[in-house]
Amino acid sequence: MTVPQPHPSRLTELAGAPAVVGVVPGQPELVALTAVSWARAAGSSGLVFAYADPARYVVEELPDGSVRHADVEPDAGDDSWQERAAQIEAFLHEVVDPSGVPWRFCYLAGRPDRALTHLARAVDAGVIVVGTRRPGVRAGIREFVDGSLGVQLSHHQHRPVLVVPLSVVDWKERLAWG
Repeated sequence: MTVPQPHPSRLTELAGAPAVVGVVPGQPELVALTAVSWARAAGSSGLVFAYADPARYVVEELPDGSVRHADVEPDAGDDSWQERAAQIEAFLHEVVDPSGVPWRFCYLAGRPDRALTHLARAVDAGVIVVGTRRPGVRAGIREFVDGSLGVQLSHHQHRPVLVVPLSVVDWKERLAWG
């Protein structure tokens, strides 16, 4: 079986298309604000923000890109996902509402690269926007094991991926001691 490859025939028009924006709890506002800026520049029809919870799995994929999901550990009875979803939505209302750009939020489940790809296909997104990993040793180890979300997305679907830097390395400073 041949995997469909990027090709001019699969190009998604950017003008007027929505953007899918991957967000995580506690993420700096820079990712959302960059998506808002992109939406204005591209004349986007709106933004679809999404968080993919790896502790949940997809029960049903819906035509609008959202999903019905359940806890990976059914006996745990953990409903903290609802609080997490409310926290993310409150953050988005605060940051995105003043822009006037239309948006909605989807709480997804499973691997973030697969969940965001499914959502992007469902809404025919022109781009997927994500932030870089959080700084710190723990995040660095996780990225080493799981890989970068931006890289995973760019290798497993045909839409452009806009990666917003959230932490940068000062190479002058690094070279001074190295």
